[in-house]
Amino acid sequence: MFERNADVALNVSDEGSGAPVLLIHGVGADLESWDGVLTHMSPDRRYIRYDQRGHGLSRRTPGPYSLDDLSGDAVALLDHLGLARASIVGFSLGGLVAQSIALNHPDRVASLTLVSTVAGRTAEEQTRVDARAETLAQEGALTHLSNAVDRWFTPEFVATHPEVLEARRRKSMLNDPDCYVAAYRVLAGSDLGDQLHRITVPTQIMTGENDIGSNPRMSRFIHDRITGSELHILPRLKHSVLLEAPDQIGGLIEPFLAKYIDR
Repeated sequence: MFERNADVALNVSDEGSGAPVLLIHGVGADLESWDGVLTHMSPDRRYIRYDQRGHGLSRRTPGPYSLDDLSGDAVALLDHLGLARASIVGFSLGGLVAQSIALNHPDRVASLTLVSTVAGRTAEEQTRVDARAETLAQEGALTHLSNAVDRWFTPEFVATHPEVLEARRRKSMLNDPDCYVAAYRVLAGSDLGDQLHRITVPTQIMTGENDIGSNPRMSRFIHDRITGSELHILPRLKHSVLLEAPDQIGGLIEPFLAKYIDR
């Protein structure tokens, strides 16, 4: 456990040696989100994962949260581990945190991978995510998760892997409700689209073809603004690509890291 201060203590997994990679999970999840992806990646690196504040086994830090709070937690963890730089991999809310780190602490980032994340929302897209945040706040996680299944997973996956959906539901329900809402409000209320042109580190962007919340238009928007970035739109997939297609995600991240940091 890494104690940043009296309110923030983060549950951390730090495994392996070699080039360091920091993986940041999405809202309502925890560090185990990356388990499947890591089975498709080289063991010859140092993989650092943590439960974001208020999530998993981390301390139930009272809200509200800001994006600077969440990215500050990540940078403080790197400091604690004595790491000057790491490759940053972020999913959904974790992708927003990763963007913030790359913008505000560019010297700490060896490479950047943004999975199913957001930038440049339209007014209509902003209205929809605000409504989801309000549903979570007013009706709780169970209603929010029930509404999310069709947005997160393909129909085939829902039909053939009910155990994965049930595990995801159970994990989300373990979160403190106020912490869950505080984190979701960061996801709903943050957009760094007008700053992304300042990112100069090697960057890879990916999302599912049928992801509604972190849609291909947003990924193309990010790609267009980060010079030299790589873009991958994953056929048929929706939002929860770490759970539904860890082989595809690991299969894209692995050669990218091998190209830019395994030297």
